[in-house]
Amino acid sequence: MDIQEIIALVKKARAFVENREKAGHIKTKGRADYVTQVDTDIQEFLSRELRSRFPDIQFLGEEEGLHEMSGDVYWILDPIDGTTNLIHDFQHSVVSLGLCEKGKITMGIVYDPFREDVYYAQRGQGSFLNGSPIHVSDAETLSETIISVGTSPYDRELTAKNFQRIQRVFDLSQDIRRMGAAALDLAYVACGRTGGFFEPRLSPWDFAAGMLLVEEAGGQVTDFAGEPLNLSKKGSIAASNGKIHEELLGIL
Repeated sequence: MDIQEIIALVKKARAFVENREKAGHIKTKGRADYVTQVDTDIQEFLSRELRSRFPDIQFLGEEEGLHEMSGDVYWILDPIDGTTNLIHDFQHSVVSLGLCEKGKITMGIVYDPFREDVYYAQRGQGSFLNGSPIHVSDAETLSETIISVGTSPYDRELTAKNFQRIQRVFDLSQDIRRMGAAALDLAYVACGRTGGFFEPRLSPWDFAAGMLLVEEAGGQVTDFAGEPLNLSKKGSIAASNGKIHEELLGIL
């Protein structure tokens, strides 16, 4: 499988993202949880094109919801990670596509259509941004870096505990960032712009591709207890350059 062929396909999503009229066609799935016609159109387009090229590979997309996969190989797609950003034209949303084989992510692509940036990785082959290798930061402690955070807006019962975590990280780091697109947060860890990222209760399509980016760039991704992530259910994500991972987990 040629990853450049898949990247070219994913980049066609830009035409959908640029349609501001369809970004205004909004349905509410839950509190602070929205889907636009852009999300739906991208998922329909990519699922159709991927199935036509790779009919033996199953497909798991956000707009279908989380369900049990019967095969060992399947795509994991978030057609728009950062839908709330898209609604407000905040221009910080991405398409995230991962390939899962026998419980491991073997290919990850995170495409930022606003900056024309493509972050991608294949297991064992390193991580790249627009064709150039990327690596995690060399920060040794939280005090040497900035950390991106997620606020879990769909799960407001977690707010108090999560903001306590955020404050503790803020107190020990140089600063925090909240950008609203977990896949892009993970891509920023992979290329060393931030030293780490964390957010409770993310779905597999939020972290699948970005997790591989971080790992192939030399970093580490676990749950808050330091255990491997489960690609079949939601999980609390802690990503870092590896060097600060234990310090970050100690706070979380």
